[in-house]
Amino acid sequence: MKPATSLIAPHGGYRKLKSFQVAELVYDVTVRFCEKFIDRKSRTHDQMVQAARSGVQNIAEGSQASGTSKKMELKLTNVARASLEELRRDYEDFLRQRGLPQWDRNDPRRAELIARRPANADAVAAWARDVKNRRCGPHGRSTPSTLSTKSISYPEIAANGVLVLLAVACSLLDRQLASLAAAFEREGGFTERLYNTRRQARGNP
Repeated sequence: MKPATSLIAPHGGYRKLKSFQVAELVYDVTVRFCEKFIDRKSRTHDQMVQAARSGVQNIAEGSQASGTSKKMELKLTNVARASLEELRRDYEDFLRQRGLPQWDRNDPRRAELIARRPANADAVAAWARDVKNRRCGPHGRSTPSTLSTKSISYPEIAANGVLVLLAVACSLLDRQLASLAAAFEREGGFTERLYNTRRQARGNP
């Protein structure tokens, strides 16, 4: 006799998702960033915080909804991805509008932050202090020229740091969305499970 098909699929557990963990870190760091560098009365302040929050909340809600609706999980996870993309544009705008450089993808300072695997906003702040204290040049190394000029600013370090975290979060979500889409195409969703459950209850093969 075949085992009964589970009508409600395993769901929740979003706190174990790497995408959720990084998105939550982005949210916490963004709140600090906006408190320090964005006028609290400006619309940009609220938009950035809300976009970061939306990224976290929609991953969680999508995971919770997956028990009965894989389609809803896909939709909410995609909303999370779109929210983080909006936030990425805000950080890029922040740098551009202030004449601050956006670090190259191969900049060692980006790789250093990723390698540290920061667990919280304090760990990101510690990385930023290390970068600031080294007075690094564009390739992450202190040079005579950089030591004789104005040191790198915290706004530049912080914005670029969050862009690194956003790149990681967006990459994770892209892979998550691809996996969810493939699973939905292969296994279906709640409707298919409901049909199979009813069929098994009637004793049909």
